[in-house]
Amino acid sequence: MADATEQTARRADDIPADALIIVPTRGPILYPGMVLPIAINGAAAVAGVQAAVRAERPIGLFLQRDPNILEPGPDDLLNVGIVANILRYVASPDGAHHLICQGDQRATRGDVMRSDPVILTRAVRVPEPEGRTPEIEARFLNLKAQAVEALQLLPQVPDELVQSVQGAQGAAALTDLVATYMDATIEQKQDILETFDLQSRMDKVAGILAHQLEVLRLSAEIGRNTRAAFDQRQRETLLREQLAQIQRELGEDQNEDIKQYRTRIDEAKLPADADQAARKELSRLEKMPDSSTEYGMTRAYLDWLLELPWNIADSAPIDLAEARRVLEGDHFGLEKIKQRIIEFLAVRKLAPNGKAPILCFAGPPGVGKTSLGQSIARAMGRKFVRVSLGGVHDESEIRGHRRTYVGSLPGNIIQGIRKAGARDCVMMLDEIDKMSASIQGDPAAAMLEVLDPEQNSTFRDAYLGVPFDLSSVVFIATANMLDTVPGPLRDRMEIIELAGYTDEEKLQIAKRYLLPRQHIANGLEKDEVEIDDDGLKLIIRAYTREAGVRNLEREIGRVLRHVGGRRRRRADHRREDRPQADRGISRRAALRG
Repeated sequence: MADATEQTARRADDIPADALIIVPTRGPILYPGMVLPIAINGAAAVAGVQAAVRAERPIGLFLQRDPNILEPGPDDLLNVGIVANILRYVASPDGAHHLICQGDQRATRGDVMRSDPVILTRAVRVPEPEGRTPEIEARFLNLKAQAVEALQLLPQVPDELVQSVQGAQGAAALTDLVATYMDATIEQKQDILETFDLQSRMDKVAGILAHQLEVLRLSAEIGRNTRAAFDQRQRETLLREQLAQIQRELGEDQNEDIKQYRTRIDEAKLPADADQAARKELSRLEKMPDSSTEYGMTRAYLDWLLELPWNIADSAPIDLAEARRVLEGDHFGLEKIKQRIIEFLAVRKLAPNGKAPILCFAGPPGVGKTSLGQSIARAMGRKFVRVSLGGVHDESEIRGHRRTYVGSLPGNIIQGIRKAGARDCVMMLDEIDKMSASIQGDPAAAMLEVLDPEQNSTFRDAYLGVPFDLSSVVFIATANMLDTVPGPLRDRMEIIELAGYTDEEKLQIAKRYLLPRQHIANGLEKDEVEIDDDGLKLIIRAYTREAGVRNLEREIGRVLRHVGGRRRRRADHRREDRPQADRGISRRAALRG
């Protein structure tokens, strides 16, 4: 093995005097007078470099036609390259080979003298033209000006490069220097290397550099405009702050938003704590720039304070006869429950400011718990709002979020009161048994304060930060199971159980409420589809087994849709058949004519 290596080395060193060692490269392109590092690959290239180093001879750097070829032959190389001197040769331990070469002269590849172990050709050197014509001189000055401007627009350019461009004397040297460092593709740089005519070569370099110079000018202009816009915003912010300070010194306020907020605060007649908090936040708002995030958060807080119903409007007294009529019209059966609701309303009528008990309707789904709350609101002539507590596991959803981050909101209780627009509304706390504790706190503990008549007059929402009186709100809760309701919370409420309906009660409910409602829901006329008592009893006994009537209504709707759909399809078929018969009669009449 050692003998074969020595034999290969001797063959590589046996180089005729008129031969040029060819080293294939994949880039970069080296020009005369320039110094660049070159990475070489392939056995032939490495053997050629090592032979040139041992013989102290120049090499010919020729670009590969296809950079993916690992071992290129003579036919895989371009015809024009550069004769270069090796300044340094480094072989890394990882097997990589690097050269530092200085370009000497352009050359064209001639006849191949040998291709193994190194590529040898008779190369023809191309000398640079001598003398400077006026055309060359003009292009020389233009190219130098372009290059200096481009270097000034580029960031972090070495001073030595600028000095080299400014101190260049020869047109060919300047052209090769600019072509080496300008941002161009390897194909463009090879084309410049193959251009032997100096005037044409300078035109190509100047053309590429002109395009890059235009890009650099545009980029610099964009950067200046961006900085100018940023500086303008800073200047506007500073002037706005100065203007606000001057207005405060003169006692003038030109901000329309601030004026509107001040007027709204004066007209709202807020309680003392809320009024103080609103004016404090308004004072902070005057000192903030409009573009700050806190400005929007403060405005949202003021909107919440000013849109809440802090005062109670005068309302008509409760009419017990009207309340009984509403309950009888909305619900069938449930006589004991209706009587308890009438008693509840009578107590509210006799003692409007008294601490009436909080009713909790407990029973299976579909027995009418939510609709009873709506009926109570109608009977009292008050606004009704429903707050769903199913799945609530964060105490902040009851007490509200602190105003420490963007997106903070009051709790569901305050949100419901704002939605109702009345402080004495009827609030249905739906599914109070489905709250659960988590690492965010226990919502049931927060509900203790909400439902306690001794405490809820000073309920403090974390977002508002001021007390809000909940004593005038009529709270009504619903639950499916009482086992999951904590004992202290259950003690706050009066439990009214709704066990369910008998078959006869379901029949009457279906005839009075469910059947007319499903006619409307399915777009059917009352006389289109009818279900008699026997049919309703069959649905109740054979198809529904529930305490409530939710599934019963669903089955009634299914029957109506099925029967109504069949009748409408038959009617559509009859309408489609009639025109065809008419057309047949017309054809027969035409034939007879």
